[in-house]
Amino acid sequence: MKRLTFLLIITFSMTFVNAQTITDALRYSTEALNGTARFNALSGAFGALGGDASAMTINPAGSAIFLHSAGSATLSVVDKKNSANYFNTNAKASETSLKFNQAGFVFVIDNTNQESSFNKFTFGINYISTQNYDEDLFIRGTSNSSIDNFFLKQAQGIPLNLLQLQPGETISSLYTYLGETEGVTTQNAFLGYQGFIIDPADPQNLDNTQYFSTIGAGEYYQEYTLISNGYSGKYTFNFATQINNTFSLGVNLNSNNISYFQSTYLFESNSNPGSLVNKIGFENNLSVYGWGFSVQFGAIAKLTESLRLGITYDTPIWYDIYEETTQYLETQRTVDGSTTNTVIDPRVINVFYKYELRTPWKIAGSAAYIFGRSGLISFDYNYKDYSFTRFSPTNDPTFYSENNKIKNELNGASSFRIGGEYRLNQISFRGGYIYEESPYKNKTTIDDLNGFSMGLGYNLGNYSLDLSYSRTVQDREQQLYSIGLTNTASIEAINNNYSFSVIYEIN
Repeated sequence: MKRLTFLLIITFSMTFVNAQTITDALRYSTEALNGTARFNALSGAFGALGGDASAMTINPAGSAIFLHSAGSATLSVVDKKNSANYFNTNAKASETSLKFNQAGFVFVIDNTNQESSFNKFTFGINYISTQNYDEDLFIRGTSNSSIDNFFLKQAQGIPLNLLQLQPGETISSLYTYLGETEGVTTQNAFLGYQGFIIDPADPQNLDNTQYFSTIGAGEYYQEYTLISNGYSGKYTFNFATQINNTFSLGVNLNSNNISYFQSTYLFESNSNPGSLVNKIGFENNLSVYGWGFSVQFGAIAKLTESLRLGITYDTPIWYDIYEETTQYLETQRTVDGSTTNTVIDPRVINVFYKYELRTPWKIAGSAAYIFGRSGLISFDYNYKDYSFTRFSPTNDPTFYSENNKIKNELNGASSFRIGGEYRLNQISFRGGYIYEESPYKNKTTIDDLNGFSMGLGYNLGNYSLDLSYSRTVQDREQQLYSIGLTNTASIEAINNNYSFSVIYEIN
């Protein structure tokens, strides 16, 4: 990747703006296939099975299937590969990370009162990483649109006097002032103006509100890099009971958290006639922290010794989210035959107002058939209506617009999971398949997800060791910016997950 300069941010300031989008809403509303190695090996088809720490996080009644108290812990190696096509130019990037993805324990208390209908009570606690945000994406190609459109579209209508430094002002102080009083749009216009990418139509008029680009028409070579890391996690506090050895009921109280960091960098160069600016480096950094709460209700019915049915309802997650951003711009231009570099580095952190996000509710039905001690087969169906996702406060003009966009572009999505296990003495052979519909009506922005899984388990008595491998594939369109340079690249995203779990059971 060509990079002009990178400087550490060392000065902090408080600025308040709004910039949340449908992309943010979806990022925090989706969950990846993740849990114990046994759970992953069956593609998460555990809604009617129970008896697994990760199973109780999708159906709270699953903990009542445990015969004895047990604990588990899981490590995963996650390998993400992205293949991008941008104006018929291909590029690849990958990211591999080691994660501590799951830890939990279930306490089983048998009811010694033989006359009671309640056979046992269970209490469980579990942590699971619901999303791994570690990812590298690299896009390159020659476009017919320049990043100048990004700055130009946001500058139109903004008075020139807001973009010019006054006596005694610095880049940092004016950038901070604009964020506090005008918002992120004016900050972007300020960067474009100070970087010589845009010029006023009437430079002598401080009330000028019209601008033009200093970059000539033609072709533009672009490299776009997106690097992200972080996770979303769920801490589950579970309570369940079994009634008449037939029905299991449970409830989960979940504490959800988000930790997400993203950095994007666009490098653009051109040799077009009439261009004042020939090279641009534009960086945007985002930090997100969030905390939320949700509840799950579940039931499992043992219709026969072999057949089980399950049902689960998940409430929305109610998140409080905080965001911070930083920006950096460097340009290179030719003046009187000599090359000049201009660096616009405000060294300012924009701190966004806290906002609220309500994710969609979810309902799930499941069935499992147990072949005695020799094996099982399980099926889960989930339905989640992403059009019910909402930003708050809803009377905020930006949130009102994004909520309408969510309502118009997203829809309900179904997912199917099937898993099977065959036991041969102490060894278990496992496999599964997962299919998830796109949350988008057009299925172009994000396509359906397909995946498979496999795994092995070895029972050592009180201990069990499990290994799994799962792979999912999903295509999407990656838009560079939501304004101006709205070109998209076609992305094929492949997620490989290798997991290892240790389970300890107290007899």
